[in-house]
Amino acid sequence: MRATVLLALAVFLPANLSWAQSTERTVFASVVDKNDAPVTGLAQNEFIVREDDQAREVLRVSAATEPMQIAVLVDTSQAIEEHLLDVRNALRGFFKQMAGKHEIALIGVGERPTVLSDYTRDFARLDKAVGSVFARTGSGTYILDAIVESSTGLRRRKATRPHIIVYGARGPEFSERYHQSVVDALRESGATLHTLMLTRRDVAAMASREEQELAKTVADGTKDTGGRRDDLLTPMSFTDRLASLGTELEHQYQIVYSRPAKLIPPKTMEVTSKRTGVIVRARRMP
Repeated sequence: MRATVLLALAVFLPANLSWAQSTERTVFASVVDKNDAPVTGLAQNEFIVREDDQAREVLRVSAATEPMQIAVLVDTSQAIEEHLLDVRNALRGFFKQMAGKHEIALIGVGERPTVLSDYTRDFARLDKAVGSVFARTGSGTYILDAIVESSTGLRRRKATRPHIIVYGARGPEFSERYHQSVVDALRESGATLHTLMLTRRDVAAMASREEQELAKTVADGTKDTGGRRDDLLTPMSFTDRLASLGTELEHQYQIVYSRPAKLIPPKTMEVTSKRTGVIVRARRMP
């Protein structure tokens, strides 16, 4: 009787349906050398994808050409007053490098998160918005609030290749958020977090809870989303490091792999390479 039932099911099941279905998933990855220069030309068999420590089949690997959606969060607190020109020059160089191909928004994080330019590919609009970047007297930053708001905006836009880039000076952080809630917002949006932060001159400045939550967000957020973390010693290095990040993003890989169909999604993901001497940056949150 049981054999008859199984035979009947086999007859009526669609030809393309199996008991062990799998789905295709895509992850974007940066591969760089020790100097953060992109490493190109990696083949499909040079990538390894694991979910919950289980190897997945890599189906296809290609250069990532899909347009990016990039939210640039720039410090506009009093802390940038002495190096405002460096900040503006760095932003103009980055926008010239990336505009026309990708949608970019510019958001100030001093005093409160403020949209200086909504998402656009128009360099002229972005260049004009740079003129609105200035130091707000007596203000601190709201970087964590801006990351959450930007993540929410990218999720609502259904962004397919979202990035959030943060530049922070040495001013105080005033967002009243816990770092885990910020990382959760990044996870829900699928955004990759990159930070370029001036290092603190004194450890005492990190005593406040807000500063500690910001530091944890930078550490966990960049690592878990596959982003890049640059700790800047001087404002003059902002231009070169931001341009380097732009070059890295424009040379990412698109990796398509197979995931077995499961009711419970994986908790962790890891992308590595068989090639020695390279660094792979990719999301650790499926």
